[in-house]
Amino acid sequence: MPLPFVTADREDRIEAAQSVTLAEADREVWRRPYSPGPCRVAGGALLLLLASFVLFSALVVVLAGALPSGVLCAGCGVLVIVLAVRLLRAGVWVSSYGLRHAGLLRTTTLRWTEVGTLRTVQQPVRWLGLPRTVQGEALMLLPPRGSADTRAEGDRRILLTDHNADFLTRRGGFVRAADVIEGWAAESRPVAAG
Repeated sequence: MPLPFVTADREDRIEAAQSVTLAEADREVWRRPYSPGPCRVAGGALLLLLASFVLFSALVVVLAGALPSGVLCAGCGVLVIVLAVRLLRAGVWVSSYGLRHAGLLRTTTLRWTEVGTLRTVQQPVRWLGLPRTVQGEALMLLPPRGSADTRAEGDRRILLTDHNADFLTRRGGFVRAADVIEGWAAESRPVAAG
């Protein structure tokens, strides 16, 4: 059963995220210019469900009298919660300061002056981050020309693909997100240089 008020609300949120300009970002607030995809949200929900079972089992183990085992089990539950939060926060974030690429285990932050060219290219991309590749599109970050970091292929960084957990079933969402990120980069370069 379609729910038009849910769809309209989501479209309003997407338009609001796209309309955020650098002039409105007068303080350093990191924003993800797209909503997380259903695969990412489902993975986070499953990890949180697993964490609740692990924490409940830790409670049972402690009540049974095995305190060290219960503490170890609770620690595992906390690690699963941290993993779920990192999974949900993974993606590309922008602010007036620069661009942040948050991964599952590592986060890289670049000032806008360090961001070279953002380009959407067609190439083989990983399907949901797995080793299997399919033909798709990727938003690629190239280092600035003339910088000391410029190397042949090593510094090309893939920020988003149309087959990752955020955009697997949302091709239009990938195009909008890539355009918004490229717009932030184009709008912020004169401000960062001055």
